[in-house]
Amino acid sequence: MDIFLTVLAAFFMILGIVGSFLPILPGPLTSWLGLLIFHLTDVVPMNWSFIIITFIVAIVIWIMDYIIPAIGTKRFGGSKAGMIGTSIGLIIGLLLPIPGGIIIGPFLGALIGELMNKSEFDKALKAAFGSFLGFIASTFIKFTVAVIFLVFFIVKVFKYGEALF
Repeated sequence: MDIFLTVLAAFFMILGIVGSFLPILPGPLTSWLGLLIFHLTDVVPMNWSFIIITFIVAIVIWIMDYIIPAIGTKRFGGSKAGMIGTSIGLIIGLLLPIPGGIIIGPFLGALIGELMNKSEFDKALKAAFGSFLGFIASTFIKFTVAVIFLVFFIVKVFKYGEALF
């Protein structure tokens, strides 16, 4: 059972990293779920302080994921259409097999969303840039936290590896 839980935890850790880039999945919360599952094994002792602190971090990052892009968009005069365009552009950028699609997609999506909402290209471009910067900042923070959680997981796997396998 411990091996199954460890493999399941690893799956959630990887899914959390992928979720850092996809607006559908809450990356750090998914990675945290992997940490929780891993601590449910018989071999790894349950460290409630660690679980609670990492959960609080994951929740704060999840909340900030909604705030940071909005701040970037508002700072540069953007609208909700720019934020929606950023998310749609990200999904399209991930699906298209072009280099840099994950960066070009959100920016173009934000620009198109702003152009649909505003009449002037210069204002739409500025707002799209703000929406894009907010998205990039938020994604970077989520990715960093998910990778830190993965490092915690890997360290514990090596620490308790003999007893697990």
